[in-house]
Amino acid sequence: MVYLNMSKIEEVMPANLKRAIKKLGRDINTARRRRQLTVEMMMQRASISKPTYLRVEKGDPSVSFGIYCMVLFALGEAERIKDLLDISRDETGLLLDEARLPKRVRPKKSDLGVV
Repeated sequence: MVYLNMSKIEEVMPANLKRAIKKLGRDINTARRRRQLTVEMMMQRASISKPTYLRVEKGDPSVSFGIYCMVLFALGEAERIKDLLDISRDETGLLLDEARLPKRVRPKKSDLGVV
């Protein structure tokens, strides 16, 4: 397995994923301004530095997921994180589970009372 250096992750990241992270950054910026919070207030609430926070608002994919979570917490939106991958709506996973089901089920000999 090849592990990527964080600075190189953007080089291999699919364009649609880059756009989604950039949108998240813009949305964080808008949410902060709607709440009338300054960058300094967000830095304090999220316990991060100014350069890191500014990278979040730019949608930098090399910023850790934990930092994005802290920023969402600072905005009062931390509850949304738990639904990022809701397994009850994971269509691929559900289809794979269904494909693994046996074609038929036979009782074990021990279930028939035979020893």
